[in-house]
Amino acid sequence: MRSLVRTLTGVELAETAAYVVLSLGAAFVGSLAAVLLVPLVQPGHTLPFGSVLFDAGRSVEMQAAIFAAAMAAFALLRWQAARLGARLVGRYGLSLRRRVHARLIDARLTSLADSTSAEIANVLTHNVELIVQGFSALQQLLIAGVTAAVSLGFAFWVSPPLMLAAPLLAGLGLLTSRAYGREQSLVSRQYVVDMTRLFWHSEDFPRRLRHVRSFEKEDVEKASYGAISARLCHGYRRQLELVASGRLMLELLAAVGIAAVFVLAHRWHGIDQPSLIAVCLLLGRLLPYLVSTRQSFQQLRSAAPAFELWQRYMHLDPDRSSVALSRKTTSNDALHIERMRLIPQATGLDVDDLVLVPGELTLISGDSGIGKSSLVDVLAGMMTPEAFVARAGERIIGFDEYRELVRHGAYVSQSVRPWQHSVRECLLWTAPEATDEMLRGVLTDVGLDKRLASSQHGLDTALHSSSSRLSGGELQRLLLAQVILRQPFLALLDEATSALDAASEIVVLSALKRRLPQTILIVVSHRPGVAVIADQCLNIGNNLVTTVAGKCGPATSFKESAVVDLSTGKCVVNSSAPT
Repeated sequence: MRSLVRTLTGVELAETAAYVVLSLGAAFVGSLAAVLLVPLVQPGHTLPFGSVLFDAGRSVEMQAAIFAAAMAAFALLRWQAARLGARLVGRYGLSLRRRVHARLIDARLTSLADSTSAEIANVLTHNVELIVQGFSALQQLLIAGVTAAVSLGFAFWVSPPLMLAAPLLAGLGLLTSRAYGREQSLVSRQYVVDMTRLFWHSEDFPRRLRHVRSFEKEDVEKASYGAISARLCHGYRRQLELVASGRLMLELLAAVGIAAVFVLAHRWHGIDQPSLIAVCLLLGRLLPYLVSTRQSFQQLRSAAPAFELWQRYMHLDPDRSSVALSRKTTSNDALHIERMRLIPQATGLDVDDLVLVPGELTLISGDSGIGKSSLVDVLAGMMTPEAFVARAGERIIGFDEYRELVRHGAYVSQSVRPWQHSVRECLLWTAPEATDEMLRGVLTDVGLDKRLASSQHGLDTALHSSSSRLSGGELQRLLLAQVILRQPFLALLDEATSALDAASEIVVLSALKRRLPQTILIVVSHRPGVAVIADQCLNIGNNLVTTVAGKCGPATSFKESAVVDLSTGKCVVNSSAPT
């Protein structure tokens, strides 16, 4: 509970304080209204206190008016508190989502290595709902606690002998708050785990469906999904059963406790009838809260594992460099990476003498799983290498400064798909100030103009609807159009043209070179044809030895040339090429 309260911002703490004050005022006025019923229940009789409010000489009409005014004030205060509470809960949920999403956006890639997309999706969606429900339950417990304290205070004021029963009431409350607590915590933790598994079964469903059907595993998937759903059903049912059991215990103990209080007050010290009526009315106000109090405790316990998962992602280390540039590097400066080591020495990957020149294309090739994507992550400044020695122009720079230099970049990988609704939204996400003419121009560059010309919606063509769904290759073209609009200092395309045929791939990449004359272009591809338009090739061998070669196309006058082995698709250094 303390950890949850510590997540509140200053504004939320101020609103919570106002919420407490309003709840306290509502509880006070409500208790006062309950006591004001006594002159109406027993006209002519008065309580042995409060002569101003409980003047026996007043008419019934006047007493009824005073009671109605108190009830109206109680209703207004409780309504205002409920509105403030609703605004506070909504804002708290918004804050949780924004903060964890911002932390994920800023997190180091290495800190997300063990996280699944299903778990992250759960953290951003349903998991936050559980925490918000727990926060709402905390509000309800606050109301119940304030109301109980004020009502009991009035009851002790009406009948001081009831103070003898205070230890009994405290003991009953402690007993009921602990009942079923351990089982509830276990059920709640398993519920969060099973919900994450459900997200995992549900993600990327259209593609998974094709895979499942081709293997004729529909029944297996139904059984697996059904098993998780059954565990969720059991967990949810058990939570409600624990709420009902706890509520029953609370109500039974409350009935015994209140009856015992009356007996003690009457037998030991005696109590007059008006006071007894007032005590009954005050304690009766607490009965409706017994139903919600136990359920609020259960919801608070259910929120605990969800809050732990949220906190785990909030503790991710940010990936932001605070190093200021000593001199602004222009887009014409070449980057010369003299030495770079990616991971520890046992399986490390070394890159030496890699020169990245704006306007030139560098092809990275090598077998699958050999480290190409890891290399691209480092070149993009998103992962820190073990060793790094480089120059920008003639100036020596460290990796932090390199990261700042390439921050104005564009990184497109094979598995990324646009998440926006339409073509226009996708492109404006990159360049909000772009005109329709500019958008159509970049679509022409990537060969997507004819496809949209056949659509009646044009730039507003939906990306994922059944009537206008774009293919995988068309979606990749759209992402490459984003790169052109971005005009980055460094563009990295990690299998970003894999869904295109070989000829289209060359055409699109050539268009990117032409439209991005000030951009360092790095392409990861398995196809040998890309080497024809590459200015240099970086090949990662099976022994993790990297080779940087010059022009990879047909034999060219170069100090160090290369040719393409069509059987393997790799660049082969030809040190004896003519110069």
